[in-house]
Amino acid sequence: MKTESLKYQLDTEENRAFLRTGAKALLAFGKRFPSPGGGSFYLGDDGTPWKDQSRETWITSRMVHVYSIGAMMGYEGAAALAAEGLKGLQGELRDREHGGFYAGRTPDGGILSGKHCYAHAFVILAASSAYLAGIEGAGELLQSAIKIYDERFWDPEQGMAVDLWDTDFSVLDPYRGLNANMHSVEAFLAVADTLEDETYHKRAGMIIDRVLEWAKESDYRIPEHFSEDWKPEYEKNADHPDDPFKPYGATPGHGMEWARLIAQWCMSDFADRLWGGETENKRQYYIEQACRLFDRAMEDAWSADGAEGFVYTTDWKGRPVVRDRMHWTLAEGINTAAVLYRITGNEKYAKAYENFMRYLDNCVLDHGCGSWYHQLDEKNRSKGTVWPGKPDLYHAFQAMLIPYGRCDVSIAKQFAK
Repeated sequence: MKTESLKYQLDTEENRAFLRTGAKALLAFGKRFPSPGGGSFYLGDDGTPWKDQSRETWITSRMVHVYSIGAMMGYEGAAALAAEGLKGLQGELRDREHGGFYAGRTPDGGILSGKHCYAHAFVILAASSAYLAGIEGAGELLQSAIKIYDERFWDPEQGMAVDLWDTDFSVLDPYRGLNANMHSVEAFLAVADTLEDETYHKRAGMIIDRVLEWAKESDYRIPEHFSEDWKPEYEKNADHPDDPFKPYGATPGHGMEWARLIAQWCMSDFADRLWGGETENKRQYYIEQACRLFDRAMEDAWSADGAEGFVYTTDWKGRPVVRDRMHWTLAEGINTAAVLYRITGNEKYAKAYENFMRYLDNCVLDHGCGSWYHQLDEKNRSKGTVWPGKPDLYHAFQAMLIPYGRCDVSIAKQFAK
């Protein structure tokens, strides 16, 4: 029993081994993702490609990111898999006529409509990781992805990113959202580390400061949806609360994800250059904000309805709305608990990590078919209404690496030679 408990505790060799094994198992599970054109097939429960699903740019980008890191870790075959995915981003998923990247390809090769900031942010992340891994063509892809992002998605007046264009970049949708901005921050931090360009670190800070303003107004429950002039739309999708990208209410998993990104941003060397003699006070402020976001998510969502796990969403008073458990929320909880423990030394974060690890092993790891169940119901039974199958590895794989990584550098940079 004692050895079993050690498996879940941060900074034990048993826990390190648990995560190493988990990372390798995920890389083995996902290796059938590439389509003939390079776009990522949507993966089923046992890793079998579901070829009747669209091949989406954001999933392809995530797989390139994961296998690029796998290549730098020395996992056999990972570099070739990353190169296959990169071929898809350079080929069938790239719009050579209008610029940028299609949302995806349908099973019969048609084009999914729209140009999404969310997808373009992941292309930047993927290209950054592939460049560090030495994958051929990644440098050109990174430069072109940054260029189209800067031209079409970055709004310098607002210091935020817009969300959605039509396919030929002629009509901009009035919706504004924080999910795309959150992954833009992740991409900016990766670019800053990869290219050593502080422009993108500063840009990430612009978004972070706006997000914290809204968080404080909502008792650290971050609004997700906004009008064209960046006014929060608190009741958006109240009639469709479990939307996979635009759910109603607060999303505790995003609160934790923001907390981790804020911590990485403020702990980086770029912050030293930006703040000079004010660095210590500035860092203390942002770490405090990150802790508040994590603590709010824990209070509202962890074991909130009698069973372990994070509820997917809450209302604006912290009451559960969608009680399903999403695997990515747990992954972000694992990551952020570990990071905040490293930075603050507060044992409550180490204890939270231990609880998350135990829950992962007991409920979320699929010990039969591999990978993690992507969606569980309120009694922790497998469910597939929002996320059927196991489409990609991104959240789960990062949760196997971040707990023992550096807090101040994006994940792929840490594995670069």
